[in-house]
Amino acid sequence: MEEYILKTREDGTTITVRDLQLKLLEMLKDIDIVCRKHKVQYWLTGGSCLGAVRHKGFIPWDDDADIGMLYEDYLKLLEAVKDLDPKKYIVQSFETHKEYNVLIPAMKIRLKHTYCEEYNALLKNKCKDSDGIFIDVFIIDYVSENHVKDFVWRCRNGILMLLIAALENLHINPLPLKKRYVRNARKYGKQNQDSPMIGFDLTWCFNSFFHPVVYPKESVFPIQYVPFEDTMLPIPKRPKDLLDAEVSVNHMSYPPKKDQQPKHIKDIAF
Repeated sequence: MEEYILKTREDGTTITVRDLQLKLLEMLKDIDIVCRKHKVQYWLTGGSCLGAVRHKGFIPWDDDADIGMLYEDYLKLLEAVKDLDPKKYIVQSFETHKEYNVLIPAMKIRLKHTYCEEYNALLKNKCKDSDGIFIDVFIIDYVSENHVKDFVWRCRNGILMLLIAALENLHINPLPLKKRYVRNARKYGKQNQDSPMIGFDLTWCFNSFFHPVVYPKESVFPIQYVPFEDTMLPIPKRPKDLLDAEVSVNHMSYPPKKDQQPKHIKDIAF
């Protein structure tokens, strides 16, 4: 198996993608325990879901891990994570840290005594209590079947996203704008709670406004536990719908060799 090196230490030893994946796997197992205990329904998303389907574990070059859940389960998660070992984990979200960058996933569960820096400057961590290795938690919410209405709402938060990013980069915490940004997302989800379609909530505006990640709710539930490395983790009932929307309709085909590289981590230490 090819080794993907993330960092070479001063003593010549290396930190590889596989080293990171083993840490992330440990974290996913701990998160799964508290989610089961508190009946939080969640599933692997993005590359993590693709890894489960195509590799029965991590994609060999994948350097992060993502989970998603409906907003109602996210509210449960805010309580459930209190059962994580406080000596081991720090939980960061807008609910726990008012300086939290609302342009990134709704929550980051970080591993203490580790460090990582992401490439994208827009996604910088604003919380000072930890820059540790993390699991991203995305809120999945109801979306309108009316494409025009959906587009308008995404543009509305897209404009706020640009304003928030500009102020954050000037080291200003635009708390009123952040509250409005999150409030818009909650309002839009609530307006469409009878819709059969779900997708990333409006706090995640990085996907195209014209082609947002949307798929049928019925393709997710009931979730199924499938082999993932040496454990079992949850994915949607019909993962193809999610992966077609979030990755590619050709998701079972490997990308060109030049694209088989880690892309998220700029620096790392543990």
